[in-house]
Amino acid sequence: MVWAVLAPSAFALTSLQFFLFTPELLGIYALSFVITAALSLILFYAGAFGGADAKALMCLSLALPFYPTYLLQQPLGFVSPLFPLTVFTNAVLLASLSVFYALLRNLLWKSRTKRRIFEGFEKESVGRKILTLLCGYKVKIFKLEKVEHLYPLEDVYVDETGESKRKLLVFPKDEEREDIIKRLLKARDEGKLENDVWATPGLPMLIFITAGLIVALAYGDIVWILIRSILK
Repeated sequence: MVWAVLAPSAFALTSLQFFLFTPELLGIYALSFVITAALSLILFYAGAFGGADAKALMCLSLALPFYPTYLLQQPLGFVSPLFPLTVFTNAVLLASLSVFYALLRNLLWKSRTKRRIFEGFEKESVGRKILTLLCGYKVKIFKLEKVEHLYPLEDVYVDETGESKRKLLVFPKDEEREDIIKRLLKARDEGKLENDVWATPGLPMLIFITAGLIVALAYGDIVWILIRSILK
């Protein structure tokens, strides 16, 4: 309901503003929405975005296609002509800071258990292992079952020889969560799986989008600011 109200309201108000004052920007307004909507849908169907995250970015492109210079002074740093893209890159960069939390938990787990962190996943690619290491950490299966915001980063399956195998998941999907947990619990009860499994916290990207918007309004594009400071 939030997005059903916000989207048409934002479209009507922003379109009216451009029609009355800057009709030459209507084409860029449409381009901003199309690019943002396409990016949001691609990320949603790839499993990297939730539905609310995608809708939030699309609504943002309808409400604030450009930096609101009529309300605020130009920020300290660079802002993309398509303002939602600056918000998006800020959000991704802020969300990436959670990598340090995952790495710390993995280091503590390995130090405490003295076990190989990818035991049972020897045939998985190095790329998948790196992504898992940066995005997830080990939790007890019962915790994965009880805590709704935790998503499994591994699954079990039966190969052609009838042997139970484990595999890493790159983009866990919300609709598959319960089925995967059931398979993991069954494998544990049958003695085919240890009690520790890979999981990732399902942090709402909407939090980071909100933070990215605030940073974009105050400072601009964080990525560009960092690049410029490095090149100086």
